Amino acid sequence: MIEYKRPDGQSIKGYLAEPADQVNAPGVVVIQEWWGLDSEVKAVADRLAKAGYRALVPDLYRGKLALEAQEAEHLMGDLNFGDAAGQDIRGAVQYLKSTGSKKVAVTGFCMGGALTVLSACNVPELDATVVWYGYPPLEYVDTKAIAKPMMAHWATHDDFFAISGVDQLDAKLTEAGAEHEFYRYDAKHAFANPKSDARGLPPLAYNEAAASLAWDRTMQFFKKNLA
Repeated sequence: MIEYKRPDGQSIKGYLAEPADQVNAPGVVVIQEWWGLDSEVKAVADRLAKAGYRALVPDLYRGKLALEAQEAEHLMGDLNFGDAAGQDIRGAVQYLKSTGSKKVAVTGFCMGGALTVLSACNVPELDATVVWYGYPPLEYVDTKAIAKPMMAHWATHDDFFAISGVDQLDAKLTEAGAEHEFYRYDAKHAFANPKSDARGLPPLAYNEAAASLAWDRTMQFFKKNLA
């Protein structure tokens, strides 16, 4: 765990995973699901570090963790999304850039996917975004402010983020001329999280094939846009 400054000067903690043998490696800010800064999102950061990226996970809930859905919904409901994107996440991008990463992407899952879309609009320092099955209310998405490439992975059987909303966001980005590539998978929400099946929530299901394909596409995207 490290501490870094937000643009407004406040301090926030985050989990930083560094590659073993690379100095000044590109960076990726990883945004949690609604559960908080848990072992699974740390595992994503560790996996990125093994792939050669400096990965930083901001602690958006300030140390709180949810073990069940009602608790997670409460924590997410208390989160100021604008502040999280414009301060916590922007500060994380700035931290990675100020400590050696020339290029930095933002990626996030579920709630973190929605925040990644908002970051694309509100964090001018980022160089790319990868969204995993989450989007904010579309009226908050200023597509004309999105200047960097976006990749997104969506589940066609998502009870939390309807695929119809994905289609609307896709059209909105196309209309604005924003560079983006959307991939739709025959899967349920949180298909990339190995813990999904253990949550006891029918809308969630891990899909190994979809998760593997989406990860490979993400790695190719980062290689192209963060080099």
